[in-house]
Amino acid sequence: MTSIARDLLAVSPVVPVVVVDDAADAVPLAEALLRGGVGIMEITLRTPDALAALAAVAKAVPAMRVGAGTVVTPEQVDAAREAGATFLVSPGATATLVDAALASGLPFLPGAGTVSEMLALLERGLDTLKFFPAEASGGRAYLSSVAGPLPGLAFCPTGGISAGTAADWLALPNVGCVGGSWLTPADAVRAHDWERIERLAQEATKLRG
Repeated sequence: MTSIARDLLAVSPVVPVVVVDDAADAVPLAEALLRGGVGIMEITLRTPDALAALAAVAKAVPAMRVGAGTVVTPEQVDAAREAGATFLVSPGATATLVDAALASGLPFLPGAGTVSEMLALLERGLDTLKFFPAEASGGRAYLSSVAGPLPGLAFCPTGGISAGTAADWLALPNVGCVGGSWLTPADAVRAHDWERIERLAQEATKLRG
């Protein structure tokens, strides 16, 4: 489980955190990201069309590793798996949610913002985590300090990270990738400006040296 989750961090320097209001936009959006060199995306379960969007991408764009984000209940774990999600991401982690995620068999990036939360997840065999909310939880200085006592953990920081700060986060030894919403701006999605999203994806791929 953990090694599979760790593999997610190597797919792209940036995992696009995507909010889809209209499921019809999901496939062209995923195709634009893929053309730009980003082969992974997290569709957040924050909108009524999220699961339909996830299912559409899973079916029509098999080269895209599409996951479900903002997973907060066992029921959402089951729904995401049935929709075709290839991984799960949560903003935090309760024992019940971790149980469901592990039982799903899908790679899981649970959210943690404190050392105690990180230790609790490590006790469950989870060594690849989402650091969230990244900037509000202490930023790069905090996560850098964690590397000493917890050298076996790897992170995908998410929350407050921008195109301008992503490279600094990626320079940390315990960071494999970052999560960000700037690759799929809401105005670009509404305007169906897939070329802009493709360009943003291309720029993101250059963040990892």
